[in-house]
Order: sequence, then C-alpha cells, then structure tokens
Amino acid sequence: MTLKVAVVEGDGIGREVIPVARRVLETIRPDIELFPVEVGYGKWARTGCACDADDIAALKSADSILFGAITTPPDPGYNSILLRIRKELDLYANVRPVQGEGFDILIIRENTEGLYSGIEWHEEDRACTVRVITVKGSRRIARFAAERALARGGHLTIGNKANVLKSDVLFREICIEEATGAGVRWDTAFIDALTLDVLMHPAEYDVIVTTNMFGDILSDAAGYLVGGLGLLPSANIGDRHALFEPVHGSAPDIAGTDRANPIAAVRSAAMLLDHAGDHDGAVCIETAIREVVARGVKTPDMGGRAGTRAFGDALVTALQTPHQQRP
Repeated sequence: MTLKVAVVEGDGIGREVIPVARRVLETIRPDIELFPVEVGYGKWARTGCACDADDIAALKSADSILFGAITTPPDPGYNSILLRIRKELDLYANVRPVQGEGFDILIIRENTEGLYSGIEWHEEDRACTVRVITVKGSRRIARFAAERALARGGHLTIGNKANVLKSDVLFREICIEEATGAGVRWDTAFIDALTLDVLMHPAEYDVIVTTNMFGDILSDAAGYLVGGLGLLPSANIGDRHALFEPVHGSAPDIAGTDRANPIAAVRSAAMLLDHAGDHDGAVCIETAIREVVARGVKTPDMGGRAGTRAFGDALVTALQTPHQQRP
C-alpha cells in the first residue's frame, strides 16, 4: 500500500528545509505519494485564514505529515496553528530524540494540555492561562512513555514540579502507576534540577516523560548537547495520526538567506519512515547525514560554509551512491 504523506512547508525557513527533506524522501522512497497542504502565517497574511476545515481534512487524510516551522505573530487575533492541529488530530505524544556520542535520550512530553491547553483570557490588570492536567491525558502519555522505555530495555525518568504544583502531584502519581505496572525501572526528578543534570550527565538518562511546557523547555535545552536546534527532529504521535517536524522555529531572521540547517527536517523525515515501518530507510538517511558532515559539508551553524540547498544536494548524492542504496 502506498504511503501517503502531507507536506506542509510552513513559514520562514520551513520553506527552505522542508523541500530538502522532501527531496530525501523522494530519493529513498520514490513510491511515496507526497501532496502539499498550505497552512500558517503566510497564508493568514494573504487570505485572512491560517488553517481552515479543508486543510484539517487534508491532513487527516494522510498516513503521516511532514511539517515545517510555523510563525505565530504577536497578534491577539491569531491562534497557534500547530496547537490546533495537535488537538484536532489528537497528537498527544511529542517524541524528541537527542542522540550523541555516549548518550541516547528520548524526551516524551504530553502534547495536548498543560499550559498549552488554550484556555486563556485577558482581564483589566492581568492575563490568565489555565494549566490543565487530566487523568486521561496523564495516563496515556505515561503509558506511551513506559512502553517506549520497556522496548528499549531502559529506564524512565518522570520530570515534574510536584513540590510546588498540585497538578504535577497527579501527573507524577499516574506516571509511577503506569511505569510500575509495565515493569519499567523508574525514578522522579524535579524539572529544574533535571534540566541541568541532563546537560551535565546526559549518559545517565534514557527515556524522560514530562508535561507539555516542561518537555518543550527541556528538549530545547537538550539541543545544546548536539550543537543546536537545527539538528533535532521530533514526532507528534496519536492513535490515528502522526506528524513529524524539526524542533526549531521559523527563524525569520535568516529566512531566504540559504543558511538554514536542514538536518532536523531530514531527520524528522527519517522518523516518519521509521514510524511507517521502514526502519532501513530511516537508517540510510541517518548514515547519509553522518557521511556528508564527516566530509566537511556543514551549514554555518555547524561551523561550515554550505548553504541549505548545497547541503541537500550533497545528501541526495550520498543517498544515490551504491553503498548507500537500500538493500
């Protein structure tokens, strides 16, 4: 059965790095059906609508989604498109691998509630955001994380702030229940100390599960371990849908300059293939990335001089060489 993938370039550098990831997918899996869906700030500025019901329907029709960065302007009339998509498609698990020499960390964050629940309002002298932690949301992300830890034969760390937040007491208790029931080794850590310790001792961590905003901050901070956000991919997983995107934002300051690093987007494409059951394809992409970088082809954020398109050309060439072609 043909894999059907919706491709959303998004805004800013998304329009530069996602085409590279698309070329990689087309090179390694020419049988994939790729189709574009336009959502984001650029569409909103042009039409007054950033994402309509037809766009959501198109995304739901795909087996998976390759998603670029979206700009969210400081405009009270503009709501986060990515948060809407996560909720509409019920993409409750955000998965962010952070891998380097001597460490392999999988950060899993709850993706639909917490401080990103969308329950907000302005009053005369304050603005309020409700932090929502539910039993259902906590249990399913805890179960998801415990299953991942069990599959890796590893250990689960439960990141929380239960010493201050009652909602995190609930989250921590449910995570402990699920980990214990799954037979997974676990411990708990307060998120502020945990973030520092991950940076100091990354090899001591395996799978980390936490709430929405804490996981967002922790995984971005962990980008330090590998050289920046331009290298980190992510997945948004639900029971029926899956979306894959680079961790970085739309970076309007460098958009259009051919300086953006496409590795995070390409690795997101590799995660898409792995999720679809094509483990060999994912490995081929990662091997090609390592080969190209080892030859000194690097974008400016990595200390090199290659542009986004040149790096993509080198990557496609590497994938087309006989030793890199699929078995």
